[in-house]
Amino acid sequence: MSARDEILARLRTALADDPPPVAVPRGYRRVDDRPDLVEVFVDRLVDYRATVHSGFDALAGLLAEVDRLAVPTDVPAGWLTGHAGQLRRDAPPLAPAELDAVDAVLTGCAVAVADTGTIILDAGPTQGRRALTLVPDRHICVVRADQVVGLLPEALTRLDPRAPQTWISGPSATSDIELNRVEGVHGPRRLDVVLIGADDDPTGR
Repeated sequence: MSARDEILARLRTALADDPPPVAVPRGYRRVDDRPDLVEVFVDRLVDYRATVHSGFDALAGLLAEVDRLAVPTDVPAGWLTGHAGQLRRDAPPLAPAELDAVDAVLTGCAVAVADTGTIILDAGPTQGRRALTLVPDRHICVVRADQVVGLLPEALTRLDPRAPQTWISGPSATSDIELNRVEGVHGPRRLDVVLIGADDDPTGR
C-alpha cells in the first residue's frame, strides 16, 4: 500500500465512524444580471492599472503609435486600421526573441469577468498562442461588450477546459518582500483594453 492509499484509507475509516452531519452547501451565485457589468469591468481594470479605451477609433489611435506590431494570423483587417508600421503575423510562429523585439501585440479574447476584472484567452479566434501575449511588453486586447459576464462561473461555461488558457487581471506585476511593485516580470508591463459594442465590430465576430 502506498502512502497515498494509506492516508485515503484512514480518512474513509474516520468518516465512516463519524459521518458529516450535513452536506456541503453548493448554492453560490452563478449568474450576475446587473445592468452595469461593463462599468464594473472598467472599474476593476482601472484599479489594476490597465488603460481602458472605447471603440475602433480609439484602437486606430493606439495602433498609430505602434511601430512593430505582432498579431495572430486571424486578426481581422478591420482591426488594423491606423497601423502603418511593421506588422508581424505569427505564422510561422515568431521566436521568443522576435516577440520580445516587437512594441506591442494585438489580440481579441474569449471572455471577460466583470467582478474580478479578468480577461481570459483560450487560443481561440483572434487570440493566438499563449507566448504571443506573454512575451511582448505591451498587450492591446479587444473586448466586445457581449463577452463581458458578471461572475467567474458564467465565464467557465464559455471555455473549453481542454484549451490552453491565459487569465489576465491587469498588467503583469509582482512585489518583493518589501512590497515594492515590479511590473512586466511574467507578462506584458502595459495592458490596453479596447471595449467595443457587439454591433460596432466591422468583422461581425
